[in-house]
Formats: sequence, structure tokens, C-alpha cells
Amino acid sequence: MVRDPEQASLFPSSARVVVGDPSDPEVLHDALDGVVGVVLTQGTYRDADAERVNYRPVKAVLDALQAPARIALMTTLGVTKPTTGHDWKRRAERLVRASGLPYTIVRPGWFDYNEPDQHHLVLLQGDRRWAGSPDDGVISRAQIAQVLVAALTSDAADHKTFELVAEKGNAPADLDPLFAALAPDTALDGPYDRDNLALADEPAAVISDLAALRGRF
Repeated sequence: MVRDPEQASLFPSSARVVVGDPSDPEVLHDALDGVVGVVLTQGTYRDADAERVNYRPVKAVLDALQAPARIALMTTLGVTKPTTGHDWKRRAERLVRASGLPYTIVRPGWFDYNEPDQHHLVLLQGDRRWAGSPDDGVISRAQIAQVLVAALTSDAADHKTFELVAEKGNAPADLDPLFAALAPDTALDGPYDRDNLALADEPAAVISDLAALRGRF
């Protein structure tokens, strides 16, 4: 599913592409018909659009699903560093964790700043890299896609949240050992995340969204 009609041409002819607003229930009903896995990669750098782009589509997908599906959500490395955009991404993460669905949340580093020999994937937890620059870690879009798609069918990746960067070295032959080494999620936030977005201080609408999703699946 894409928002921009021009992006539809980027997909092979064998792919069914739905063009529309990812928070529109009617569009989602068509896009989600019969799916068993959903990968969410939407995002914006504009604070004014943060709730609409970083949060609302995730809520809309979870609301629109008529049967359980595996979720792979991409947010960002540094998501626990308070900013308007990060906070809405973090709220989207919490919705996924509260949904009762199987899921994986991937927080990639800076896109496509890789050197040609940076193929070794490193999965981190706790979101401790807050420089706000490629010094935090880099990753290619192709590597992100590989991890998101692999997570959809990996039992070892279920209920896991992690930061994803690439370093110098060879690509892993198998991602499952990397997933298996991670601590599972046991609360609304990822393992070892900073406790700096108190639920008690959240907007009433966000708390209501969480309550409505708990136990839905």
C-alpha cells in the first residue's frame, strides 16, 4: 500500500498495489483483505504531521484487521529521545505491543549511509544511541527490508524490539540466531528503554486507544 500514486510503478507487475490514505478504513479494508502479515514503514520528519503519519496508520491497521496477522513495524533508532515525531512513533510501538498480535518492532539507524563493506548486521536494545547523526549507526534500505520481511516468519523474532545497524563485515547467513539472542518485550516499552514517556501523562485519546486494543486478538 502506498500514499503516492507514482510509487505504484516501483513494484513488479505481480504485486497488487493499493493507493490511498493508510488511515482510511475503506482503503485499508481492501488492502488487508486476506493478508497474514503487515509491514509498516511510514514516517515523517515534520512535527506537524507526526501524529497523522507516525501513529494514525498503525492504529487504523490494527483496528481494521478482521483476523490475526503478523506485524513488522519500522520506527527509528533514537525513538526514546523525546521529540514530537519520536513520541508519536513510540506511541505506535505501544499500540502494537498492546494488540495481542505477534509482532516485531525494528528501529533502524541512518538510511543508506553505509560503506560498501558494511554488511554485518548488529541488533541492539535499550535505544542508547542519541547523537542524532549517522554516528548512531547506519543501515541500508535493502538491509532493513530484509530484516522486516524475515521477521514476519521467524518465531525467534516474535515480541522483540531492537535497533538495527550495519558494521564492517560479512552479512549473516541466518537471522534467527540474532533474533533469538534478544530479550523479549514484557511491557508497553521495549526492553531496557528509558522510562521517559509516562503513561499517566499521555493524552486521553492515546490512553483510550491502548485500552480499546488490549485483548482484541
